[in-house]
Amino acid sequence: MKLFDAHFHIIDPRFPLIPNHGYLPPAFTCEDYLQRMQGHSLAGGAVVSGSFQAFDQAYLLAALRRLTAFVGVTQLPASVGDAELLELDAAGVRAVRFNFKRGGSENSRHLEHFASRVYELVGWHVELYVDARELPDLSPTLLKLPAVSIDHLGLSAAGLPTLLKLVERGVCVKATGFGRVDFDVRKALPTLFAANPDALLFGTDLPSTRAPIPYQDTDFTLVTEVLGDGNADKVLWENALRLYRPAAANFTSTPDPAKP
Repeated sequence: MKLFDAHFHIIDPRFPLIPNHGYLPPAFTCEDYLQRMQGHSLAGGAVVSGSFQAFDQAYLLAALRRLTAFVGVTQLPASVGDAELLELDAAGVRAVRFNFKRGGSENSRHLEHFASRVYELVGWHVELYVDARELPDLSPTLLKLPAVSIDHLGLSAAGLPTLLKLVERGVCVKATGFGRVDFDVRKALPTLFAANPDALLFGTDLPSTRAPIPYQDTDFTLVTEVLGDGNADKVLWENALRLYRPAAANFTSTPDPAKP
């Protein structure tokens, strides 16, 4: 089954890496990623900036030049100029990330204004790495934003009721990081899908930095097992195309995702 991998990281040691709480990840290059994904019908994906990359854009631009049919999710200061936003958009960046869980991104006080600004200028949504237990306080702001995605199923069972209410209102959720959450993903996926079939999208979370259980190919097959082929196709491919608007959106068959 075709896959648009909506969440993974490229860690290229040629570019700056910043320790996050003393942690520096091992290298995971574009070539490492493509090698790992050979068993999948890969047709694009989203390269997501991690806490250890902070506001560096050089690694992301290099990754997007190496990979085709892929887009970028970056971290930026709220002071970034319009010209840089337009340049990043032209390079394939499609979202800005707020990492409330690990840091390395802009402060939450800029969320509402910055999210509205990037959406109006370049059509980007915002992505949040946040424990869903914090969502009750954030919900009034999130529901004002034009487009939002939450990473890793919100991480916690305690936050699932609030997450479901947001999903019903159009907030997207990434079915990623199954080894990071404290609940049964097999039960949560059908519930989230039923709340809004257009909101759920799958990603590998490779290379699963600091995850207690790294990504396994059984995470991918689990989606089809619990949702069925037709519903799984929305989660594995269709919903991501609508959210990220990649160049691959008009593909009718799986392209070669890497440049020669």
